[in-house]
Amino acid sequence: MRSITDEERRARLGLRHHLAKPAHDPFTIARDLVGLHSSDPATVFLSVWARMRGFETNQLEQALYTDRTLVRMLGMRRTMFVVPAELASVMDRACTRSFYEREERRFHKLLEDHGIAKDGAGWAARVAQAVLDSLYDRGEATAREITEDVPELGLKMRMNVGKNYEGDVGVSTRILYLLATAGRIVRAQPLGTWVSSQYRWAPTDLWLGQPLAELDESAARSQLVDRWLSCYGPGSFDDIKWWTGWGVRDTRAALEAAGAVEVELESGTGFVHASDTESVREPKTWVALLPGLDSTTMGWKERDWYLGGHQEALFDRNGNGGPTVWVDGRVVGGWAHLDSGEVAVRLLEEIDSAAERTIERRALELSSWMGDARLRTRFPVPLEKELKRLPST
Repeated sequence: MRSITDEERRARLGLRHHLAKPAHDPFTIARDLVGLHSSDPATVFLSVWARMRGFETNQLEQALYTDRTLVRMLGMRRTMFVVPAELASVMDRACTRSFYEREERRFHKLLEDHGIAKDGAGWAARVAQAVLDSLYDRGEATAREITEDVPELGLKMRMNVGKNYEGDVGVSTRILYLLATAGRIVRAQPLGTWVSSQYRWAPTDLWLGQPLAELDESAARSQLVDRWLSCYGPGSFDDIKWWTGWGVRDTRAALEAAGAVEVELESGTGFVHASDTESVREPKTWVALLPGLDSTTMGWKERDWYLGGHQEALFDRNGNGGPTVWVDGRVVGGWAHLDSGEVAVRLLEEIDSAAERTIERRALELSSWMGDARLRTRFPVPLEKELKRLPST
């Protein structure tokens, strides 16, 4: 069995995640990372900035909203991703569609429990079709604009009664979520700037020029694992099971169908792509400032080989990774974007002076690139919170 050390894993990470060798365009980055995390809208842009020289936001916006070679959709672990349009059908069938039936049944029951409809399924189907009719007429629209055409979307449901997070959830939120999960609609261009999460909606077939393909579920899972292995391999069985959000049986079947090859890691047994068993050459020294929820940071469940002992400082209690500082495939610190516009860095271990100077330079470059925009991280982590409390220098 081929043995792959942690050092070689870090070399692979640097090369294949465009951190040691920058990419030339946002599409390549999203393709080679099997999607960019988009739960926090700013993450997508900052992830590309970290991997592409001279990047400007309009380059990614053109790929997303003009060329539409990239699309934003719900994917693994119910997480938002920006993925190549060519991968959308695979991700939809391998991951997204499995959420739909359970969420649909839950929504129908909520409608009935709240007295909105005696027949939740019939009511929801009628309103969903009205939403689609509105979007086909308009081309694309915000939830507020669709509600002008479909007043039922304005209804509210009181959720989590008696708990400290009790609150109202709009019917529009649930209907649009279900239509997106079913692959019928996609998030189009946001109302605000590149850090905004208020999206317009559009019918999938109008936005992409065709509906999502109806793929075989098992084949789609095999394709998704094949892509993960090419970018993130080697990884453990638990890494792949966690990243996809699948159960044991589906993960095992997908690995077998993809022809994954077992290798020995310092932490136990792992898997690589069948065409990827040769050693890789260690790249030149590199540093990177990656945003919270970056696809590299969130690429594996077992993270000791690149995160070391920094989990508590750089992740929240729900497992969301914060902004990180990397040197040669290891996380060595974190950063925060302050209200002053400054990018503040804190190192959590000693590094050589050359790398430290490069990190300082990249922090200044990022601060300048951000301009008047201010990063409001959706899931702040302990080190980031601490840095934001410090006075600006």
